[in-house]
Amino acid sequence: MLTGRVWKYGDHVNTDLIIPGRYLDDYNVANLAAHAMEDIDPAFASSVREGDIIVAGKNFGCGSSREQAPLALKAAGVGAVVAKSVARIFYRNCINVGLPVVICKDATEMFKTGDVAEIDLSAGMMRNASTGSCIRFDPMPDFLLEVLEGGGLVPYLKERLGR
Repeated sequence: MLTGRVWKYGDHVNTDLIIPGRYLDDYNVANLAAHAMEDIDPAFASSVREGDIIVAGKNFGCGSSREQAPLALKAAGVGAVVAKSVARIFYRNCINVGLPVVICKDATEMFKTGDVAEIDLSAGMMRNASTGSCIRFDPMPDFLLEVLEGGGLVPYLKERLGR
């Protein structure tokens, strides 16, 4: 079960808004995390707490395929991204770095910034603990849950291959 405060954003939040391109020459993920979402929400990086959840509209993570976007969010403490839809490469990059991503078309209507969300990835259930309302989404396949539980694709494969 994932539990965290909600940060709500609209449609078409692109990877330049998630982590501005001017910081991409720095490969330290802690430094990237310090600038996460700063062009759309300057208070985010200094206020986000471990396990907080981003709830967004359509096409979250669109734009360039940079994997620094989910890395910056994860390093900032984000526990999951929930959106009406996400860019395909962003979805895959999230899984690869071990950041859960949920597609739920009605989540933006159910949450506001500051609410507390509870997410059960395997059951496909999300609850707004602030209001008591619940919503279903397609559960995450077992093999993706295993990758996430393993910390992302590389740690998962190293464990599976015994390296």
